[in-house]
This record gives sequence, structure tokens and C-alpha cells, in this order.
Amino acid sequence: MKCRFCGTRLDAPCVDGDTAMHSKESHVFLDLGTAPPSNAFLTSEELAAPETWFPLKLYTCPTCLLVQVDEVQSRAEIFSSDYVYFSSYSRSWLEHAQRYVDAVVNRLDLGTNSLVVEVASNDGYLLQYVSEHGIPCVGIEPTNSTAQAARERGIETISEFFGQRFAQDFVASRRKADLIVANNVLAHVPDLNDFVSGLAITLSREGAITIEFPHLQQLVAQRQFDTVYHEHFSYFSLHTVRTVFATYGLRVWDVERLSTHGGSLRVWASHNTSHHRDTDAVIEVLAEERAAGMLELDYYRGFQTQADEVKDDLLSFLLEQRRLGCKVVGYGAAAKGNTLLNYAGVRRDLLPYVVDASPHKQGRYLPGSRIPVVTERQLRTDRPDIVLILPWNLREEITSQLAYIREWGGRFATAVPRMVIS
Repeated sequence: MKCRFCGTRLDAPCVDGDTAMHSKESHVFLDLGTAPPSNAFLTSEELAAPETWFPLKLYTCPTCLLVQVDEVQSRAEIFSSDYVYFSSYSRSWLEHAQRYVDAVVNRLDLGTNSLVVEVASNDGYLLQYVSEHGIPCVGIEPTNSTAQAARERGIETISEFFGQRFAQDFVASRRKADLIVANNVLAHVPDLNDFVSGLAITLSREGAITIEFPHLQQLVAQRQFDTVYHEHFSYFSLHTVRTVFATYGLRVWDVERLSTHGGSLRVWASHNTSHHRDTDAVIEVLAEERAAGMLELDYYRGFQTQADEVKDDLLSFLLEQRRLGCKVVGYGAAAKGNTLLNYAGVRRDLLPYVVDASPHKQGRYLPGSRIPVVTERQLRTDRPDIVLILPWNLREEITSQLAYIREWGGRFATAVPRMVIS
């Protein structure tokens, strides 16, 4: 296996510190064994067939410090036509997108003569707000299911994977973009160089790119190992993103800290020759990463123990509740929940079902654990003692939505970064 950015060999023996011990494992950041693709939900007919499980192991590149999973499935297999993740089913995510659009339109002085392109535009969750401002926009979304949902909103959407060749064809047939938005897609890119090169080609001379991604520093600090799954090929620090962008003549000139997905960064970048001035925020975040040790390989060792503690605590909690005769059910059929449940080996005996608001997941079964996904009506019928919130980043939204379970003494629980019951 080679680093998807710089090409360094990751699965070869290396010298481990002063002991001169040669070990392949010295590059391993996290080993979660094997798991099926986290969004490969099953139909009832598919329950009689076997599932394919793939290795889920992360490596740290000793050269560029990019944390990454080996590519065991092609992107076309992962992001298939029946992809079930639709962004618009999260109220807080829609509000986040609308706030961003209102702010960026003013900051970049976008108008009817501008062009906004969103890469991985999903179901039009964000571009609908761009369209409301009367600004021309185009979505690039490879999954047909979500792309069709965007078109039904009136958002022009091209169903292709984004990269250098696509960018060249797009610019030749249309024009360069004044703003490129790429939220939570950088991690999903197997060919990082091809993708970032495409961004540089598509961007106008004075245009801007904004990219949001979960911050690796927060993943480590908050023990968010469940955000690791096969769709996420890479995990980023600002240091590494800045290095990758610089390779293609793109300069990171601002960064914002966000609370989304357990702690994300929004990076602003443009061509090196653009008029945008660097902000102090870039220097501050880079300094924080350096102070945390993120520029040293030792930082990336020992995370396995943190993940195992979360797993063990969850299993102990579920087993204890079963012993006490308390019914625990899940809420949120999120990819992160599938990683957690499969690594912990949780099945229907400990978690009989998971509730989800998306009709695209209801009536299906979680990959691996094969736990059924049901509608919210099941909660009122069963009146469970505890609802385990799997997408812990949406805890506030979900506890507000399901506040009625308090009427029968129900409580909420989350497992990451540690077990909390309230």
C-alpha cells in the first residue's frame, strides 16, 4: 500500500524509533478488524445471502502524515446508485448550510453573474439556498439516488465523479467557478491528487474554495474512532491539507473551527496569485496542531487503546442493561453507528432495532449487525427505557426531537467519547 498523496510505502517494514525495531505495525493508526461497507444497508431479501466484509485498518504516512485506509473497494462500488445517505434529513445540517450560504454570498460578493459549483452536492441540501439568492449553481453528485432528489428541487446536478478530466471538460464547455464548495467529501476521495488538481482547474483566477472536513485532532482527542469507515479514505489535519493544496498552486488563507461532525474545519483556499489575504486563524490552528504533537509520528500511536475502551464500555453497558431487564434501542442508522456496532459485535439480542427518520433506510437492515431500521412510531409503541443515540454529533437535535420519552421515564445514552446516560 502506498500513500494516496505522496506515494510513500505504508505496509513495508520501517525503523521504529531508537530501538531500531523493524515493524509494519509502526505505521498502523487503528485496526478495526473487518466490516462491511457502512452504508450497504440490506433488504429483507438480502438477509438470506452472505455479506462481504473488508479489512478496516488505518495507516499514518511517515512522510506527509496523512492518515488513510487502504482502498479495498472502488468508489463506484461504495457510492452506488442506491446510496442511502440523504443530507436533508438532518435539520441542524440544513441550518448549518443555510447560514454558510448567507455568509459566503456576502463575503465573496456573489451575484447573478457568479457561478457556484458544489462537489458531492448530495440531494441539493446546500445549493437550494444558493438558488434562492438567484445565483447560478451546479451540483456534481455521483450517486443517482441523491442526484435525482436534487433535480426534483430544481438544482442542476451532474451525476459523475469529480476529478481532473471532469474539470477540464466542465471548464471547456461552461466556465470556471467563482466558488467551489466541497463539504465532507475530501475524505471520500481515493485519488487525492486527481481531485485537488480538478479543484485548481475548475476555480476562477480570483475565486475561492471552501472545504469542510472532520478535524483529525478532534477525532483523536474525542476518541471518535467510529467515524472510520470504508467511505472515508483519508483523515486530515490542517497541516496535511495545506501541504496537498500547495502542491497544486492553491493557498489556504483562512480556516474556521466548526462544531459539526464532532469538530470540523472549514478551509478557505484560492490560487496562489489571488488577492485573498492570509488570516491569523491559519497560523493559530497550525500552531495548535504542532503543540499537540501532530507533526510527530508518536502522536499517531496508541489510539487503538482509546477505541478499545469505548468498545468495551459500550458492551458492558448493554450487557448490564439486559441483566437489569431494561430495554435499550438505537436511534440514527448512521455510518458511524455501524462502525461502532460491528467493532463491538453488537447484534439484535442487545439492540433489537434502530429508529431512523429517513424513509430510504426504514425497512432495511444495518450492514453487519443486521439490526432492523424502523420508524419513530416504534418508540411510542415500545416505550423503551433507554435510547442509544448512535450519531452522537446530533445528540442535542435528537434529544429535543424525542423529548417525549421522558414522559415514561426514558433516558438517552451516547457511547462516544465515553458512555453518558442522561
